[in-house]
Amino acid sequence: MANARTVAVIGAGLMGTAIATRLIETGHLVSVFDVDVQKIAALVAKGAAAAASVADATAKSSFVILSLNHADIVRAVVFGANGVAATARTDKLLIDMSSIDPKETAEMAAKLAESTDMKWLDCPLSGGIPGALAGRLTVMAGGDTTDFERGRTVMQHLCANYTLMGPSGAGQTTKLINQLFCAVAFQAVAEAVKLAEAGGVDPALIPQALAGGRADNRIMQEFMTKFAARDYTPTGRIDNMLKDLDSLQAFALKTKTPLPMTGQVVEIHRLLCAAGLGARDSAEMMRLLDGFPG
Repeated sequence: MANARTVAVIGAGLMGTAIATRLIETGHLVSVFDVDVQKIAALVAKGAAAAASVADATAKSSFVILSLNHADIVRAVVFGANGVAATARTDKLLIDMSSIDPKETAEMAAKLAESTDMKWLDCPLSGGIPGALAGRLTVMAGGDTTDFERGRTVMQHLCANYTLMGPSGAGQTTKLINQLFCAVAFQAVAEAVKLAEAGGVDPALIPQALAGGRADNRIMQEFMTKFAARDYTPTGRIDNMLKDLDSLQAFALKTKTPLPMTGQVVEIHRLLCAAGLGARDSAEMMRLLDGFPG
């Protein structure tokens, strides 16, 4: 393989920027491409190299990390004009850190391997921007064992927990399960804040009071004080969560898996997006429970 510290990052949104920043800070030679030139410029200022196209970034790199929003975008970036496949080789590895449909992931991975001999790991993540910047992400991977170990060369700088869940698509299936837990927990935190306030209890004290008990969980510990303060500082987007929840429901429909509680939380996210809050932080869930005050 070529220089193992050469990495292309395709997609410079919030997560892609955090991933690229962490890799730059850990000594990698990062090439970045995004349709938004301002996002590229921000990473160039941190030490990245601007790529002229996805194909150009791929040609310069041993690893190609995708951080994109939808399967259609991933497909276009990989197989479209001047995409990954145009300069793919067997000594390069594609690491898709997007959250997309498991079946589509497996199909695209097979197509890339058949047409170019370049292998594909699906590596959706949990831990958000803070986790990426600190190298503390949880990544659930799908792919071949050998490729999983190749990917560790880069992922060890981004992850505290890097687990192979099975063949292509298994990482994406596990991410759907992760999103189920997170979405339900965010709603539970919002409701707990309101109940505490109604009972005259300071909700900011709840995480400390419940620490170590059965109700303790990381989302409560990290977000309850934020929700209670109506702190809407961006840490993620409601519409991105809804996109994952829609994928989750579609997968559940295909597999005839009943998800009654998840269904309610999906519709709450859809309501928030309909109210124009899709691009906002999950703390905006408090606005619904507060009666959408001005």
